[in-house]
Amino acid sequence: MVLVMAVAPLMWAGNAVVGRLVHTLISPLTFNLIRWMLAALVLGALAGWVLRRDSGLWTHWRRFALLGLLGMGCYNSLQYLALQTSSPINVTLVASSSPLWMMAVGALFFRARVSRVQLLGAVFSIAGVGVVLARGDWAQLMALRLVPGDLYVLLATALWAVYSWLLVRPDEPAAIRQDWAGFVLGQVVFGVGWSALFAGAEWALADAHVDLGWPLLAALVFVAVGPSVLAYRCWNIGIRHAGPALAGFFSNLTPLFAALIWALLTGEPPQAYHAIAFLLIAGGIAVSSRH
Repeated sequence: MVLVMAVAPLMWAGNAVVGRLVHTLISPLTFNLIRWMLAALVLGALAGWVLRRDSGLWTHWRRFALLGLLGMGCYNSLQYLALQTSSPINVTLVASSSPLWMMAVGALFFRARVSRVQLLGAVFSIAGVGVVLARGDWAQLMALRLVPGDLYVLLATALWAVYSWLLVRPDEPAAIRQDWAGFVLGQVVFGVGWSALFAGAEWALADAHVDLGWPLLAALVFVAVGPSVLAYRCWNIGIRHAGPALAGFFSNLTPLFAALIWALLTGEPPQAYHAIAFLLIAGGIAVSSRH
């Protein structure tokens, strides 16, 4: 079970590394669109029944359209945009502060109570994010010299928190909810539409490009199958058998895996401030989870 639960953060780390490695080969929003188009084909083979008229998907289209916008459209597009100017280690470290955003979004919009213990954990994790944004240099943080990727991933993480809270309050047919592939496919169907709109704007307003070749094709196959399908399946298995609290700790392995993969592929080792940030963020989430 430990190995199964480690698959999801490994795939997410790989997604960040691959997104950075191919950022010169394909525009980020186009990359996101093709990723979800391929994932839709895989999921369609597993749960094509969801697309039938009587499945319940189309009567709940507003909910799935919103989930597709936040999860597949906005979050992943912003992550790939962030990887244009920021490293996979930085992106995954900042994204690992998502429990803090979930706490804030829950308190502001869903009337969730926040304890003092959770606030203490938030202080630790915010300090960890600050270390990443400062690149270990507090003078840089005080001067607010941030690369665009830092801002993109912060916005992406906030939107992911909204997406997660919507998942906590189910409002779809039980048959779709209980079929993991069907539930994801229902979101991907609309997510592809949103991603197509974003990619269309990218081609109309920016210098979009695609340098098709075996490296890009291999990257697309990986992100369509690994982070989009396999990771979600393993994550659901882990939550069902171990519970969301323990699974949450495994998600914090994402920046660690990203650092190891990035160092292995590029020879660029993580810096000391990455380790400090990881400990602060993980410690903050551990403190909050005790509540």
